[in-house]
Amino acid sequence: MSCEHINTTRFAPPGAFTKVYKDECCQCFDSQDLAEGIDVCLTCFNGGCVSTERHHAKLHFDKTSHPLVVNIRRVEKSKRDDGTPPPQKMTKLAIVPENYEPTYEYITKVRCYACQGIEAPKDVNQEVNITSIVDAVLAATSSSTQSDIKAWEEDITACEHTLCMQQEAPKKLEQQSLAHCAMCDLKENLWLCLTCGHLSCGRRHYDGSGGNNHAVQHFEQTGHAVACKLGTITPEGTADIYCYSCDDAKLDDQLASRLANWGINVLDQSKTEKSMTELQLEQNMKFDFSMTTEDGKHLEPKFGPGYTGIKNLGNSCYMASVLQSVFDIPEFQQRYGASLEQHAASCAVEEPANCWHCQLHKMADGLLCGRYSQPKHAETDSGVPSQDGIAPTMLKSLIGKGHQEFSTMRQQDAFEFFQYLCKFISQKEHAATKDQDPTRLFQFTTESRLQCQSCQKVRYQIDDTNSISLNIPDRPLASNPASTAPQEAAYEPVDFYECLDLFISNEVVEGYNCPQCQTKTTAQRSVKFKTVPDVLVIHARRFAFIDWVPQKLNIKVNFPTGKIHLEKYMGHGLQSGEEELPEDKAPEPTVDSNALEQLMAMGFGENRCKRALLKTGNNGAEVAMNWLFEHMEDPDIDDPVTSGKPAPTEANAEQVASLMEMGFSAAQVKKALRETDNNTERALDWLFSHPDDQGDEGSSTTEQHAIGHNHPPFDFAVKAFVSHKGTSVHCGHYVAHVLKDGQWILYNDNKVAVSVDPPVGEGYLYFLHKQ
Repeated sequence: MSCEHINTTRFAPPGAFTKVYKDECCQCFDSQDLAEGIDVCLTCFNGGCVSTERHHAKLHFDKTSHPLVVNIRRVEKSKRDDGTPPPQKMTKLAIVPENYEPTYEYITKVRCYACQGIEAPKDVNQEVNITSIVDAVLAATSSSTQSDIKAWEEDITACEHTLCMQQEAPKKLEQQSLAHCAMCDLKENLWLCLTCGHLSCGRRHYDGSGGNNHAVQHFEQTGHAVACKLGTITPEGTADIYCYSCDDAKLDDQLASRLANWGINVLDQSKTEKSMTELQLEQNMKFDFSMTTEDGKHLEPKFGPGYTGIKNLGNSCYMASVLQSVFDIPEFQQRYGASLEQHAASCAVEEPANCWHCQLHKMADGLLCGRYSQPKHAETDSGVPSQDGIAPTMLKSLIGKGHQEFSTMRQQDAFEFFQYLCKFISQKEHAATKDQDPTRLFQFTTESRLQCQSCQKVRYQIDDTNSISLNIPDRPLASNPASTAPQEAAYEPVDFYECLDLFISNEVVEGYNCPQCQTKTTAQRSVKFKTVPDVLVIHARRFAFIDWVPQKLNIKVNFPTGKIHLEKYMGHGLQSGEEELPEDKAPEPTVDSNALEQLMAMGFGENRCKRALLKTGNNGAEVAMNWLFEHMEDPDIDDPVTSGKPAPTEANAEQVASLMEMGFSAAQVKKALRETDNNTERALDWLFSHPDDQGDEGSSTTEQHAIGHNHPPFDFAVKAFVSHKGTSVHCGHYVAHVLKDGQWILYNDNKVAVSVDPPVGEGYLYFLHKQ
């Protein structure tokens, strides 16, 4: 049987920036490594599986009528004994696809779905050689690799300090073999001050390696901000450049001439030391959560439905640990599993890789079906079988698209990712079917109580949130040596209820402008639960800023045996005998609550955090922190913030209409704009963070509808937790522990095993389920 479509279909090879989905199916995790391979459309380069149950390649043809595909099956070659060295181990932040190519061979065949899947001849069409198109597909950089390359590339730019640097009179440095720090004897990790030629050692790492901080001290003493790491200079004129004023890596286009000022000819240089990014990658790769018991026995691996691991995509363990915890929740499984089984057939998005419904269903199916959690023979001496797991590259790319941090391959904070994931899902679900949004399980209401210490009158306010952050008291053990660094010190264990007691304890508010007393007084403020959610997410604040560097404090939290009771921590509103404070004439402006939490976690006072956020237009914690560092000496930095502005003008009709298109009522939109000074972007965030506020004006905050449960019992149990190994959110490793069928299961990237003694007390992010 011949195929006429090979002559009638218009073909074009993929270009350099064409998305070629050839690694795996766009709607499930079936890949080219399976015996059936995957089919890549020769018209649009969509990847589809050929399994008899799902057959997403046939579904793609039914929707698009693109007839011809190339089936690609990848087979690992036998290990060669010809003396050819193995590919070089990756040691820097770069993707080199060629390193992997020699270990595989590819088996391809062209077939036509319009002709019932018959294999089509490759060389019939005289105008377009199908063999050349297939070769172009095989040679093309896959979509997942394109995403990896883009994410790994760090966007290093110049700054005002590199652009405006004024160098002192030239001088020649010691020969490199004789060079050492001017303040100690270290000869490695040396940083050259490009302003004065001073040579100093770098920062001390958490493990005692690195340097003695003399380059930092030189900056503090002289103000000379820009330094170059000597061992990283290349003949091409590149090197590690660091600006201590910006506290970040920077670019210097005039580096060659600046180094010449100190007698260094870049053409004579060769790179002898690892760059900062290479060192960071190396540190992250060293962390490996133990998969053995204390007596050295290997943990029992788990396979099958619900026990699928997630491959590390490069510092992506923060995402994997949160996804494992979230997709253990039945409502997430139902929403993105069973209820979306037929979505692919009716999906209106041209590319499934860009459809959030497709990708979340793909994630749920991949984790729960068990197809990708099959034991394979272990190549280690232990003989313990392992699994490949799944690589959610498309989901990561879709969620992180346009985000400054989550679009990169840098290590991120698991709690920040959880909050961002909830925001992403909530926004998407609101435009579709709000009632099916599974993130509502996390939402509840807190009750703030403020009492003036002069007139004793009180004010209650409720706020919607999806998590709480608990401070953990740090009490170093007396046995710590005097020279012990904070992150290496041993601390007394603390009780979980002690952390909750601290959460609801009174906080002194100095300089409170009391509307009753008409003067600045002292007030006390406390927070309790107004309602509780179905799943309470608790963030344990284990990181503290020590000498302006975030460092982790390893403090064990002892959880109660059995249920966790929250009755004591519930608020009950205005009590008998309490008098309410009158309304403020100048209400405090609204700030981004998540950004406020992040800044306060760094140790800054609440008033200065709010002031920084307002001064920078509520554009996130990082921007506000930079403002704080520049205004630390402002005399009013800690004064309570008030609007000090007349009532905002009425929002224009265009703003209202654009937000109403997303499914919000006019009353909700107008209130959101009023609360955010008619800033459309901030109003959208406000709407999603206040999903049950109907826009009613003038009602008392205590009368607003409260989301969550407000009837006892208020009992919870830990169902999952995310742990962090390492000293900083910027390096280390995240893993998840999930309680399944009476067993604690450890998810360490694509390694899944029974956890004999789960370290519950070392968690960073907890998921407590209501009992």
